[in-house]
Amino acid sequence: MANLKPLPKAREFDLARDSLRDLNLYLHKQAANEGVSQIQVKHPDGAHSIACGIDADLDVQIHGHVGYYVAGMNKHASVTVHGNAGPGAAENMMSGRVHVRGFASTAAGASAHGGLLIIDGDASLRCGISLKGADIVVGGSVGSFSAFMAQAGRIVICGDAEDALGDSLYEAVIYVRGKVRSLGADARFEPMTDADCAALKGLLVQSGLAHDPAEFRRVASAKSLYHWHADANQEY
Repeated sequence: MANLKPLPKAREFDLARDSLRDLNLYLHKQAANEGVSQIQVKHPDGAHSIACGIDADLDVQIHGHVGYYVAGMNKHASVTVHGNAGPGAAENMMSGRVHVRGFASTAAGASAHGGLLIIDGDASLRCGISLKGADIVVGGSVGSFSAFMAQAGRIVICGDAEDALGDSLYEAVIYVRGKVRSLGADARFEPMTDADCAALKGLLVQSGLAHDPAEFRRVASAKSLYHWHADANQEY
């Protein structure tokens, strides 16, 4: 029985009786100092800004649906939502892992700089808007204007995409398995390379998905909007 890893030291918050302020204060200031590595959150009941701004290697398990900005500005932590998430899940995430086991509302992963956001269900409008380097894997479909002005990072869409996918895309890359209603300005389909297939397979494995990378198409920027052309007469 030697070399067994010790069980993680855990703490439970029940938002039916504990305040959200106390929970977030504990995550920010006390958990790491007390050697607690896992926090169970019960009865979130759609509360906003749960587990925002964490800067520690914590495992946060939220049992239920959450409101706006869950795990926003996350750094280092692993946050799992056992339910659906409101707008702005993992907004401006810097690192770590956020896993929404249900559906995510508008602007999931907005402006995220790093880390991995996994959404098991569908994501609504503007998923990955202004993405700056994170990876987003959506097990279902995404709404219109997803990856709008995405600057860096990767978005994997295992279902379909609505209108204007990748509008005004920069250096981010999208892998989409299903139907695309329309591409946005300056976005285009490109051939999948061996490097794309390898990177995509890694993201799928990390997300617990078994899809074949060969089923996906690559969407990237045509780069015609990178520079201002005075003779274009505003026609791009």
